Amino acid sequence: MAYRIYLIDDDRFLLDMYAVKFRAQGHEVTAFSGGKDLLAALKEKPAPDAMLLDIVMPEMDGFEILSSIRKDGLAKTTKVIILSNQGQDSDIEKAKELGAAGYIIKASAIPSEVYAETISIIEKQA
Repeated sequence: MAYRIYLIDDDRFLLDMYAVKFRAQGHEVTAFSGGKDLLAALKEKPAPDAMLLDIVMPEMDGFEILSSIRKDGLAKTTKVIILSNQGQDSDIEKAKELGAAGYIIKASAIPSEVYAETISIIEKQA
């Protein structure tokens, strides 16, 4: 089954790398380099199946983005997965409190593992 995936990261190389991985498996991918564009898209388009969201970004960090999504009632059925190099327990706990469905540490996962974990989260909670 093909899914709609949003990738949010300020690192263009990583956005492209993950987009290629998901598209190669037949999924529709939209990449965002920041929160403002993402929030605008969520207000205009149907919510994606999953979002891979970085924490450390300029303007709005991933926690601010996730807080805004929840506060505004956007993407209620979307599985939000934090994809970050921030791996402190406090960050993981904060992500859970904000309703993240998963947390992947970039430095510890190759793209195929990120892909597999994302699909697993979408399908087990669908």
